[in-house]
Amino acid sequence: MFDKLFNRQPNDKPFLISGPCSAETEDQVLETCQRLAATGKVQALRAGIWKPRTKPGGFEGVGAKGLPWLKKASELTGLPVAVEVATAKHVEDCLAFGVDLVWVGARTTGNPFSVQEIANALRGVDIPVLVKNPIHPELELWVGAIERLQKAGLKQVGMIHRGFSSYGNTDFRNAPMWHLPIEMKRRMPELPILNDPSHICGRRDTLFAVAQQALDLDFDGTMIESHIDPDNAWSDAKQQITPEVLGQLITDLVWRHETTDKAEFLTALAGLREQINNLDAEVMQLLGRRMAVAEKIGQYKKDNDITILQTARLNEIMERSKRQGAQVGLTEDFVERYMEAVHLESVTHQEKVMNS
Repeated sequence: MFDKLFNRQPNDKPFLISGPCSAETEDQVLETCQRLAATGKVQALRAGIWKPRTKPGGFEGVGAKGLPWLKKASELTGLPVAVEVATAKHVEDCLAFGVDLVWVGARTTGNPFSVQEIANALRGVDIPVLVKNPIHPELELWVGAIERLQKAGLKQVGMIHRGFSSYGNTDFRNAPMWHLPIEMKRRMPELPILNDPSHICGRRDTLFAVAQQALDLDFDGTMIESHIDPDNAWSDAKQQITPEVLGQLITDLVWRHETTDKAEFLTALAGLREQINNLDAEVMQLLGRRMAVAEKIGQYKKDNDITILQTARLNEIMERSKRQGAQVGLTEDFVERYMEAVHLESVTHQEKVMNS
């Protein structure tokens, strides 16, 4: 049923899971799912049955009574259904009503006790499980959650990138921090990964751009929330779109391949990659020389009882680097992160000198 996700072939199109953020009523679930199926773009249906909220008092989902609605939607459309689980009881209820796929939410991924409870409940069950990234940008929690499920014997495990909590962020509800899912793809290339633009964006007008970027980064598909009346949804109204708008969004996405067998392209790409390899080697040589100078500075500081950290000097380096970076087309965010890493490595080298 989920072969196109877990056993993807080079020419398979992106996998799409869609449905309402929350199952509200039977009519709402059935109409949404039937209209989604009518687009011909959706491979699986979703709906939130249990909705963890930051504060008590908000709508926390209809609970298990919504599972028969999804089962009926599956029967009417012929599409499999997916539900988020956070406890062993959730798993048991989903299995009892024939849910085809479950996913572990961001809040749950960050709690090893909860993940282990879910893994134990799924032991011996052949069902696909997707794991959302934890709320905070901690890859080891993401990896650990996946490994707990795999050690429970689950063979079909994948990932969902839904962005990370970030203070002061204004462009996204959850910052995508693309380098983190890219690192997960590098570590676990055999696992499929979907992108969740709905939770990254938090608003419908930027969904397309994020979904397109994910496909450009060779993600295996997307999970996007859809509702028959988004503005009046009981949860996350601003980020949901109608099934028809979703169908057009998916149509407009440009689907690219990871590679090709065209000789001209491969030859040109090989030449450009060799240039990258040579430039990277030069950068490594320059960084090595920079650290050697930093060690000499560390020796002077040691001889004169001067502290390693010089805040005014760090600020000077950072501001100059930002100006120079802007002149060659580098973003300020990249320059800041790069120079912070370089400075930290310089401090490490100076500490070795200080303690020698």
